[in-house]
Amino acid sequence: MKKLLLLVAAFAIFSCKNEPEVPKDYVTLSGKIENQNSDSLVVRNRTYSKTIKVNKDGTFKDTLKVENGMYNIFDGSESTNLYLENDFDLKLTLDTKMFDETIKYSGKGAIHSNFLAEDALLQEKLLDMDMLSNLDTGGLEKEIENISKKLKDFYNSKKDVDSTIIAAKLKDVDPMLNMYKQYAGQAITLKTKFSKGTPSPAFDYENHAGGKTSLADLKGKYVYIDMWATWCGPCKAEIPSLKKIETSYHDKNIAFVSISVDENKDAWQKMVTDKSLGGIQLHYGGDETFMKEYMITGIPRFILLDPDGNVVSADAPRPSNPKLVELFNELNI
Repeated sequence: MKKLLLLVAAFAIFSCKNEPEVPKDYVTLSGKIENQNSDSLVVRNRTYSKTIKVNKDGTFKDTLKVENGMYNIFDGSESTNLYLENDFDLKLTLDTKMFDETIKYSGKGAIHSNFLAEDALLQEKLLDMDMLSNLDTGGLEKEIENISKKLKDFYNSKKDVDSTIIAAKLKDVDPMLNMYKQYAGQAITLKTKFSKGTPSPAFDYENHAGGKTSLADLKGKYVYIDMWATWCGPCKAEIPSLKKIETSYHDKNIAFVSISVDENKDAWQKMVTDKSLGGIQLHYGGDETFMKEYMITGIPRFILLDPDGNVVSADAPRPSNPKLVELFNELNI
């Protein structure tokens, strides 16, 4: 009888050990962030959002109930993509000082998110707007074809990555590259029309300080022009950097001119006053001639002119870009 009971017990234990594990109805997401930007991470897509607390040592762990698909994970203003399915157990490590370059996933389901991280780095390498914008029209066409082939070959080689991710990536290649081609094409046309030394179109706009200011009034100085508006987020993001540049060059032979294209002039006047915006603050007053001459279809746009009113760059670096100071130094401003 004892032998029979032992056999029954052994069979029961063996059966339990061989019983398939029940998939979890949630994702476990953990990891460590070096040089974290925030005390929390936010995981979200169009229909989902969850905030995860990050400890002082950069570690974090939480569970998420999700629909299968791609999500963004934010640490402050920086973010990356990841792919989530319930029952995944993902561990993420990264150093924010080299955000994209250090992203690494491990654990169950990691292959899909590691692919997305690898894809982001490849696109960053291939889609160099400075390089594309410096080609001629024929060269741009060939380079776009080359990039398309490299991306599609890369996606098709990833046989272990979820097929829905690969299908979405392949579907997006041509529309994405058409956008880059259009943008780079406009830059090429702009550089052709306004090569270095070309006389700049003129302006004569209302000055926030009173009266009007024209380009002719600034002859004898370099002129750095900021086309912006109070409703433009990227424009406002450049204001702190622009203020620093203005302060650094306040006694140099250069004028900083900000031209607002706000339809609401009151909003422009209020922001200039409230934010103590420096430089020469002008309002276009509905006259789009200067914008159209420079083919401005999006803002902010920055333009640099020489002391004779000729073009140095019709699409100059933004104040936040270190290349602007490098350009100023090359010109001995």
